[in-house]
Amino acid sequence: MIMTIIEALTIGLGLSYAAALLHASQHHYGALTLMSTLAAALLIANQATLWLTVTLAITLVAALHRSRWGENWLTQVDPQRLRVLCQHTLALSMLVVAAQYGIHLWFLGQGLTPPLPRPDVVDAFLPIAGGLGLRGAIETGHLDHHHPAAMVMLTVVLLGGLLFKRAFCGWVCPLGLAGEYLHRLGDRLLPARRNVPPRLDGPLRMIKYVLASALVYVVALALPTMALPGYLKSSYHIMADVKMAQFFVEPGTLTLLMGTGLIVASMWRRQAFCRYLCPYGALMGLLSLLSPLKIQRQSDHCLINSKGLACDKCSRACPAGIAVHQQTRIHSDECQACLRCISACPKRAQALALSLPNQRKVSANGLFVLLVITLLLLPLIAHLAGTWHSETDPLIRIQLIQMLDSLGM
Repeated sequence: MIMTIIEALTIGLGLSYAAALLHASQHHYGALTLMSTLAAALLIANQATLWLTVTLAITLVAALHRSRWGENWLTQVDPQRLRVLCQHTLALSMLVVAAQYGIHLWFLGQGLTPPLPRPDVVDAFLPIAGGLGLRGAIETGHLDHHHPAAMVMLTVVLLGGLLFKRAFCGWVCPLGLAGEYLHRLGDRLLPARRNVPPRLDGPLRMIKYVLASALVYVVALALPTMALPGYLKSSYHIMADVKMAQFFVEPGTLTLLMGTGLIVASMWRRQAFCRYLCPYGALMGLLSLLSPLKIQRQSDHCLINSKGLACDKCSRACPAGIAVHQQTRIHSDECQACLRCISACPKRAQALALSLPNQRKVSANGLFVLLVITLLLLPLIAHLAGTWHSETDPLIRIQLIQMLDSLGM
């Protein structure tokens, strides 16, 4: 069970940088605990890949700490700079994973044993497989040995929504990042565009909840419990990741039309996919209503109340269009905890903050550390527990890929 280099490097960079932020913020015990946990994982795994990549990651972070950029990136890091760093680093990681996975599939298609291992993190794009695997583990005690990482990543994403609102959308999701770049392109190409009218915005937002309901139905109800073990061993399930890749690599006419429409919509309306179509976003949005973290406005410090000014900078900065300046505590399912509203507030240290119910504030550094620990440490633990790496023999995948079009439920 060897973790791929890019997976190990991402985990090493994320956790060591989180530890460095804790140390720079005078949370020395937290930094020590995190690094001790990482060291224990290295000792338990005892794998050259993890040792080399994590050592490289720690070395890079240590060099950053000693460099002239260390102050800007560790002690005085801007919340939006930190969020963008997190987003782009993980997006770059996923691009490398996609390239490695593409090479792996090409060799399988040629009937050859791939020289590069299959990166298990691609299973994060298999929510149905992850949901059925999780259901199988709970209801029957049978673990999914073909796509265990799908179950782990689904759990991580949903847990993140419950704990940190939709921070996954605002800090991690590569599709959300792509949407931001498309919207900037739209700023140049469509200067006269307008927002979606409110009478259409509400109904369009319901689409993602319809898709999420369909997803939940397929996972929770469509397959009887007794059929779960058989499905998790089926050829269709084994090749679920390849079927998903085929959908994007060999798109049909309808897929191309929908993709083009989505690109145009993203250029027209900021975060169109996240707002209207993403079922993951819908599920996390519902879970985020139970999250203890909320953006909270202290009206006595807000310029609207304290100075009588017509200030709405926080609302204008919100990509979801939430009227932050009119609320005391943001309970919206669209809030992505991106902290743009806080960064835009003239009195951000007093008037706006991400807070717990007891009014204790959570800084951008704190949110980043909690998010990284959930997103990276839990998969590392799953890897050590043997519930991350796919046990499917590459020879079986070579055989099944030749009959991919005939595989069905």
